[in-house]
Amino acid sequence: MIKFSEIKIGDYVMAEYEGQLRHGEVNRLNGDEKQVCVETDVQEFWYGTEHLFPIAINDDELMKLNFTKEEAPDGSVKYKKGSFRLVIPKKDDFSTLEMWWREDIRQHPNVHYIHQLQNHYYQMTKVHLTDEVMA
Repeated sequence: MIKFSEIKIGDYVMAEYEGQLRHGEVNRLNGDEKQVCVETDVQEFWYGTEHLFPIAINDDELMKLNFTKEEAPDGSVKYKKGSFRLVIPKKDDFSTLEMWWREDIRQHPNVHYIHQLQNHYYQMTKVHLTDEVMA
């Protein structure tokens, strides 16, 4: 479950409907009812937060967001999208990370899920993090 206060329009989440989980994008919020409208590959539907789940940050999910990956000799891995950087200390260890964009550097932020990364990315760049390829 994701807290309603953490969810922003444009966030990617897993939505559960009749026992099935689907990737989806948040496209509307209803603060009065604490409901979230999520568009999946099947349909657009309103969900309560008890039916929304976070997507863990991992290599596959970052590749879906069109990051490029650069492995360093010390075992650390740098993910890049435009001028935004995310670094993990060793391959496949996303328990701690560092991110930066220009002079804004965030060491060890509490970021473990894609929607949290999207929200930090937006705070830093003022642009939504999507799966679009950057030139």
